[in-house]
Amino acid sequence: MKIIVDAFGGDNAPLEVLKGCRMAADELQVSVVLTGDEAAIRKCAGENGISLDGMEIVHASQVMDMEADPTEIRTAYRDSSMAVGMRLLADGQGDAFVSAGSTGAFVVGASTIVRRIKGIKRAALAPIIPSAGGKFALVDCGANVECRPEMLVQFGIMGSIYMEKILGVKNPRVGLVNVGVEETKGDELRLETYRRLQLAPVNFIGNVEARELPKNGCDVAVCDGFTGNVILKLTEGLSSALIGQIKGVFYKNIGTKLAALCLKKGMMEFKKTMDYTEYGGSMLIGISKPVIKAHGSSNAKAFKNAVRQAARIAGEGVIPEIEKALAQMKETGGEA
Repeated sequence: MKIIVDAFGGDNAPLEVLKGCRMAADELQVSVVLTGDEAAIRKCAGENGISLDGMEIVHASQVMDMEADPTEIRTAYRDSSMAVGMRLLADGQGDAFVSAGSTGAFVVGASTIVRRIKGIKRAALAPIIPSAGGKFALVDCGANVECRPEMLVQFGIMGSIYMEKILGVKNPRVGLVNVGVEETKGDELRLETYRRLQLAPVNFIGNVEARELPKNGCDVAVCDGFTGNVILKLTEGLSSALIGQIKGVFYKNIGTKLAALCLKKGMMEFKKTMDYTEYGGSMLIGISKPVIKAHGSSNAKAFKNAVRQAARIAGEGVIPEIEKALAQMKETGGEA
């Protein structure tokens, strides 16, 4: 398995990228292709004692500016580490691609360079969010601010396949994020999407309110990118604040510190379930080849797990299953 990694994507590049890729190459038995300024990569690796043995470097002279127009990935930033990596993937020189760079450029580049699966209206970011007793895929979390009903239906189909193939959830429950559980709630987008999801080849359980998501209310939460991004950022903020407050309680005095020692194992497990680095990144579902968007502030552990996730998606055949589901819907006259 060969995974292409953007060595200059993210806040902590290239050092944390190189450290994570070294860990992935050693632990996961995958081949890694790094894209970016070769001299800078070798200098960073040498200064930090990171071996590049077994890792290939493909030179790219630019870094995609986070403030640049995302569409410039195909013009002004054609030789950026992100664009070069995506072209390698599109040309069949790797099995999957990972980047922590600009989300906008990542979505545009994947959609136009690697290209979407035939029949897919828009690709969607699908991060995995922890919930009580499980986890759920949030589809979409920011790739598409404005959506049409057929797009949301496809998000539900793709998210369902992803949860079943990658996370082993049997017959995933697909819920439509809405302001109420009643079938008549919501705007025209939600009302029409509800009707179409009832006919789609998924286990649609109806509307789900945002407050039910952390309570294991569904396995796939379908929404437009604006709503999804608000949910994602609020979840990240609440998780961080909650862990900080719990830590403050336990370190208040000698008695609470002793209690903390007794609960240390359980608290470490709880913290682990809330740690985004454990999941690595978000798959951009709907693209013809596996592309993973890592968190912008990813550390080495997150990059390693992003590579792990990319390799698993490539190996489990998620994309062929999505293509198969779309073909079946077309044959039966279903709507997507």
